Amino acid sequence: MDYSANVTYLFLEGHVELEKFRVAYFLIVLMVYILIICCNSVVISVIYSDKRLHEPMYIFIAALLCNSLFGTTALYPKLLSDLLSERRYISFGACTFQAFFIYTYGMAEFTLLSAMAYDRYVSICKPLQYATLIKMSTVKKLLFFCWFLPSCENGISVILTYRLQLCKFKLNRIYCNNYSIVKLGCGDISVNNIYGMFVLTVAVFPPLIFIIYSYVRILDVCLKNSKDFRRKALQTCFPHLIIFISFTVTSCFEVINSRLEGDVSHIFSMIMSVENLVIPPLINPVIYGLKLMIWNRKINGAL
Repeated sequence: MDYSANVTYLFLEGHVELEKFRVAYFLIVLMVYILIICCNSVVISVIYSDKRLHEPMYIFIAALLCNSLFGTTALYPKLLSDLLSERRYISFGACTFQAFFIYTYGMAEFTLLSAMAYDRYVSICKPLQYATLIKMSTVKKLLFFCWFLPSCENGISVILTYRLQLCKFKLNRIYCNNYSIVKLGCGDISVNNIYGMFVLTVAVFPPLIFIIYSYVRILDVCLKNSKDFRRKALQTCFPHLIIFISFTVTSCFEVINSRLEGDVSHIFSMIMSVENLVIPPLINPVIYGLKLMIWNRKINGAL
């Protein structure tokens, strides 16, 4: 719908019983967002300020937490504003950019988790080559790749989406999703569909295959070593594996549900659509914060 001659606005109609629980929703979302900012910022600042933590594993952890802040900033400020508004709408341009930032966050999460898996694979399976293979220059290149590739892929999606002529103006969501925007178009959207499937394949399957391969190799090495070695390896890898499985399952559900429009209740669909912007940003700093505490106790004990 056009509110002016030059701007097209879309209505976000995915909120559930907003009139009854507006204040409760707002307070819960605000609390979650503050917790995300505080928890992630604390762990990042600890890693940044302690030079002993300027190692590849902890740099990847800090990058993962920075990505969480990036993704949640694309969602929560707008969501908080909508919860207090009588009419929830967003311009078409702003909607495409919100989708760009959220999709970039999701794809960067996969690439960062893959980089962390590579670091753990080399550390456990090729410990003598670790210093050679995981140099600081290698870490910088991996981090650049982790954000640059998703940005380029999603940038093309934004261009393809922005060229569409819209015939409908209502999104049954609480935030902008690229495929949901594409479905509002009244022209030929086959190019968007094909490119979307290509990006999905590139973003999910290579990291998935690589992480599975890495953990198969790690498991093989662990089975050939002592119980103490297996315990230490599992302590290092288990949190990463849990985070990856959770993120992958939720992402796959969101993609399948949005494309196939399965027979799923609206409230469950909305909860699952934001799960990756709630649970990982809250859990990651807790898990890795505890890891830092354990590491610090060991260092102090050794001293």
